[in-house]
Amino acid sequence: MTADLHTASGIIVAALYQFTRFDDPEALRAPLLAACDLAEIKGTLLLAREGINGTIAGAPEGLEAVLVHIRALPGCESLDVKFSDAPEMPFGRMKVRVKREIVTMGEPDIDPTLVAGTYVDPHDWNALIADPDTLVIDTRNDYEVAIGSFAGAVDPATPSFRDFPAWFRDNREELLAGKKKVAMFCTGGIRCEKSTSFLRSEGVEEVYHLKGGILKYLEQVPQDQSLWQGECFVFDERVSLGHGLAQGTHSRCQPCGRPFPLGEACPVCGPAPTAT
Repeated sequence: MTADLHTASGIIVAALYQFTRFDDPEALRAPLLAACDLAEIKGTLLLAREGINGTIAGAPEGLEAVLVHIRALPGCESLDVKFSDAPEMPFGRMKVRVKREIVTMGEPDIDPTLVAGTYVDPHDWNALIADPDTLVIDTRNDYEVAIGSFAGAVDPATPSFRDFPAWFRDNREELLAGKKKVAMFCTGGIRCEKSTSFLRSEGVEEVYHLKGGILKYLEQVPQDQSLWQGECFVFDERVSLGHGLAQGTHSRCQPCGRPFPLGEACPVCGPAPTAT
């Protein structure tokens, strides 16, 4: 959908993040929550010393007001936002939380504001990942990869992003054998950006990440030109999105949170219990 909130209508979902330096993230929490509540915005925003991350939803004018507030925070002037439609409000309430990291990797010395990989525009992504010299890595969790990924991408099969560093270190030699470049991707760009910073710290020089993540790719690249297969898991009540950011065909298991095709049983928990 268009990123112009002035011409949008209905419920709009905004996925956003910015690596920047917040000296006192706790001091930012209450004013940000108040701005969201005033604008009747719902969702989750995380604050940490390394920046801001989250997904929020509401009416276009409310989102615009909150984004003005966020862009006024230190280092957030150029905040990149991915917009999509929702048939109804996908969140139950608004939460603003202060965390140690805005996306948990568990590597305290990693700082994407100091060193990271090279952004690749969605329209240039196909050529990069089709190059046989490129190692393509999906940095998302195993249950996300299970419902969709780019053709030929390596699946680390990790249950949490925190497991990514150990997985790479354990498999580094095999992964990089015969490869000159590493290209990584995730849902909205934050995990793959932090992953490029991690790989650079591990001595890998030629590292790339998909700008705007899968969401921006599905929005901008036509389906007949796409190398994406399946659907993209999202962390809200829509569960998954397809090409053009259309509503996907998956549901989410309430006990374990994993996605599975509508009309089928959860592969982990089995069929939902029937009422008696």
